Amino acid sequence: MSSTLPAREHWQAVLDAASEPYRQVGHLPWRFARGKLGFDPVFQHLLSQGLIAPRARVLDVGCGPGLLASLLRACTLLAQQGRWPSQWAAAPAAAHVTGIDLRSRDIERAKASLGDAAEFVCGDMRQVPFPEADTVVLLDVLHYINVAEQNEVLARVRRALPPDGTLLLRVGDATARLGFRFSQWVDTIVAWVRTRRVVPLSGRPLAAWVAQLESLGFEVRSQPMSQGTLFSNVLLVAKVRAV
Repeated sequence: MSSTLPAREHWQAVLDAASEPYRQVGHLPWRFARGKLGFDPVFQHLLSQGLIAPRARVLDVGCGPGLLASLLRACTLLAQQGRWPSQWAAAPAAAHVTGIDLRSRDIERAKASLGDAAEFVCGDMRQVPFPEADTVVLLDVLHYINVAEQNEVLARVRRALPPDGTLLLRVGDATARLGFRFSQWVDTIVAWVRTRRVVPLSGRPLAAWVAQLESLGFEVRSQPMSQGTLFSNVLLVAKVRAV
């Protein structure tokens, strides 16, 4: 069941429901959840375009404090209440999320906020085994490892996906020089605040990302995904190529 009310009103309801669990761990985590979910265009795009299917097994690599898992849980609640926008694709209701992140503090916050609504694993994406998944999500994480490691992670993602599986990968396009440099500057500051160390950042031109994914057996389409920001982000929707 869906509603014909304006989608922006439903998005506000999704945002409220998705950020609410973080109140129990503190005001700052709640504000961060609202800010990230509310201002980053990728989250509303994933929902409105139906890029995560109902009942999908979702692997969120670099999950942070579990924002995507909380968002998908909120979608289930609104769909059950008949408050899902009729203009959007089907709600990703009853998705099962496994989140992986290197930062133990974020994993602890995810567990404290969401309980058993999702499964969270603390570990390095270069080493943690990937479970089988229908959809794998990597948003702004691969640039923290070098190119060879990126390729290995992507190969492992491909092996975790079934023949009709999907990878949702957001990366910076190195050919957009000003936006890409701004993105790297921001990421360097964020890494320093979180880890007190400078993390090397590895990027590529969009064409190189697409070529790498195609070599792994994906069909790829790209969508600019930095609306309203100074970044050079692109969302790559990579479907496993039919044999």
